[in-house]
Amino acid sequence: DHSHDYRDLSRQRLTFSLFLILTYKVAEIVGGIISGSLALVADALHMLTDGAAIALALFAIWLASKPATVERTFGYQRAEVLAALINALTLWLIAAWVFFEAYHRFTIETPDVEGGLVLIVGGIGLLINIIVAYLLHASAEHSLNAEGAFQHVMADLIGSVGVIIAAVFIMTLGWDIADPMIGVFIGVLIIYSSRGLMGKVMHVLLEGTPRHIDPYRLCSELEEVEGVTVIHDVHVTTVTSGYDQLSAHILADPDFRGDYDEMLRKLRRVASEKFGISHITIQLETSVKGCTEDHHVDHLAARSRFVEH
Repeated sequence: DHSHDYRDLSRQRLTFSLFLILTYKVAEIVGGIISGSLALVADALHMLTDGAAIALALFAIWLASKPATVERTFGYQRAEVLAALINALTLWLIAAWVFFEAYHRFTIETPDVEGGLVLIVGGIGLLINIIVAYLLHASAEHSLNAEGAFQHVMADLIGSVGVIIAAVFIMTLGWDIADPMIGVFIGVLIIYSSRGLMGKVMHVLLEGTPRHIDPYRLCSELEEVEGVTVIHDVHVTTVTSGYDQLSAHILADPDFRGDYDEMLRKLRRVASEKFGISHITIQLETSVKGCTEDHHVDHLAARSRFVEH
């Protein structure tokens, strides 16, 4: 089970990333207020939420490590998914505030902006974000929780680039209007960068089939095990990143004279070794009599979820 290794890696990198962000965010917020730059304030607030997102991710990792109980049979493993959801929603709230403030500056008043200060603070912020993004990239590939924090940082990194561009326009051409324009650009990027994360989170919470598992191929390979007639009432879902579960009913061939325990071991090996499923629950049946569950057997119509019907 490599998920604990990834969580340990995530915890170490998240902790160091949190330290870097907390040591810089105050300076960026103060710099944004003094310079009068919406782009810099937006970037500073987003960087502030980066710290909150990473702290939330660390808390979720700790919570997910708590053992299962009678009341919570899977423990708190879904805490990581909920943390990712909160991170995505926070990004959208930040974008909404940026759009509101930009509208105010476009329609009422565009204040004078100190381009030099914006350039210095934005440049340092870009450097910090590059370091943090590098630290979180590997962990984000294996954890929705870490990906949530990573998406915060990536949006903030792009925002820092926008801040620098706005500062250059202000210093060279005197275009103070470039500041709220870049602010809107940052807001759009925040929404765009978080939509994929939100989609993944909702897919897990709605108990969709993990995207990396082909249920048709899974059913076909399970049915190839000696003694199996058909598999039905199949459910493949994700509990948390790196932890998928399978529940299914197996109808055995009535003429099978082999060892049913050996059949179950082979079925579990197929699910765990070929498809990486961690939690496997198989109900073995010799007849469908008394089985009231939904017998959906759509897999019989195709060998792959990617086959066009």
